Amino acid sequence: MEKRCDTNQAVGLELFTSITTSIMTTRPVDTEVGRMKVELFADVVPKTAENFRKDGVPIGFKGCTFHRVIKDFMIQGGDFVNGDGTGICSIYRGPFADENFRMKHSAPGLLSMANSGPGTNGCQFFITCTKCDWLDGKHVVFGKVVDGLLVMRKIENVPTGPNNKPKLPILIAQCGEM
Repeated sequence: MEKRCDTNQAVGLELFTSITTSIMTTRPVDTEVGRMKVELFADVVPKTAENFRKDGVPIGFKGCTFHRVIKDFMIQGGDFVNGDGTGICSIYRGPFADENFRMKHSAPGLLSMANSGPGTNGCQFFITCTKCDWLDGKHVVFGKVVDGLLVMRKIENVPTGPNNKPKLPILIAQCGEM
């Protein structure tokens, strides 16, 4: 059975995407995609959950983009260093170890650490859009979407270009504890 943290450990993300109003102007119009509320598994992976909760203090992930979107797989964001998936930062002053792999990638809407191999966790995370059991033992699951799965689906369906980069910027406009 999944263990969950208290509801006061939930983190809310308000997501916006920018679209161009016409070919004649490059001034974007902010269009609200919606809000996702996630619950962190602080009792199972306390260090990983705390890194997500505090990373980027005092503004958290505000202003970050979802820089990688792969339909029927995942949406990835949290690179507030470079914004392109190459940045790494944590409250532990650099990459940190995989805490444990008790939670599995067993459903859509799971929050997991993006990494480039063992012990390379930082600020980037992804949300699964389907069951991803091939990631078990490689990426630490540390939370789940408890409200806003439709928002995740909207992001998942944004058109993408090279390297699965969304053609429309998907920005985390607000975030914080609820």
